[in-house]
Amino acid sequence: MDNTGGASFMRNRRFESFLDTSCEQPNVKEPPRVSVKQEAGFRPKAETDQYVDDDGFISVLISYVRIVTCFVTMMVTTFVWAIVMLLLLPWPYQRIRQGNIYGHVTGRLLMWILGNPVKIEGTEFADKRAIYISNHASPIDIFLLMWLTPTGTVGIAKKEIIWYPLFGQLYVLAKHIRIDRSNPSAAIQSLKEAAHAIVKDNLSLIIFPEGTRSQNGRLLPFKKGFVHMALQSRLPIVPIVLSGTHRAWRKGSLHIRPAPITVKYLPPISTSDWTADKLDDYIKMVHDMYVKNLPEPQKPYASDSTRTCSNS
Repeated sequence: MDNTGGASFMRNRRFESFLDTSCEQPNVKEPPRVSVKQEAGFRPKAETDQYVDDDGFISVLISYVRIVTCFVTMMVTTFVWAIVMLLLLPWPYQRIRQGNIYGHVTGRLLMWILGNPVKIEGTEFADKRAIYISNHASPIDIFLLMWLTPTGTVGIAKKEIIWYPLFGQLYVLAKHIRIDRSNPSAAIQSLKEAAHAIVKDNLSLIIFPEGTRSQNGRLLPFKKGFVHMALQSRLPIVPIVLSGTHRAWRKGSLHIRPAPITVKYLPPISTSDWTADKLDDYIKMVHDMYVKNLPEPQKPYASDSTRTCSNS
């Protein structure tokens, strides 16, 4: 997989899938706010960082300024890369590559603006051609995956993403995959076609196996789409475990908190001998890996850990 030049530099040490198929989750209570102490690997200000909840006026004001700065930054980079994409219309793979470079630049800038300390583990597994999957509990997850996704990777989104100003059009120009989430059979067919394109063009894939964002940070049941993709493409699966993002940017809030974040790549899971009749077993195996590697406040409740959504 090509990962040279500007993309490699911007990633250094190294998209919410807008696929939100219906699979109702039980109502759960927000876990209690707790302090977390972790090593900081992203920002050089300190070796360790103590997270303390601060809802004071100054903290909230700074948070709003950061969000506005992120928005403006993203609009600027999106506009610049949209022009690049238009110039590269005859060359589809170069548009995919430039889409990834856009993500590396924009994602890292946004994380720098937000200021959360980020620790990254398992980077030796971060450059393989694979199906990358990640838990999803915060908008920050999107910024992180934009930054850390290898060059030559496409994502999966709902077809309506094209109506997002600038970003949606850039997403389409970058040759990412769109599916019709309102039609399960059509969605499955789209996934099969996407798997064929990934194999044909020697690409990787990034997807959120939960299919939607967790409201309280706890891991949700996995949908079957990522296993269907693995069966079709025979690519290995590389789980990415995100911890702490749900505290940094909580559901329904515009207050960014300085919670430490950990990004952990797990070793690749070979799918070369997987068979369709064991699909549910594979989902449970991968889900259990996340349960093992997530901190206690992000582990699913017992009722969630045994549920499997029937949608793809």
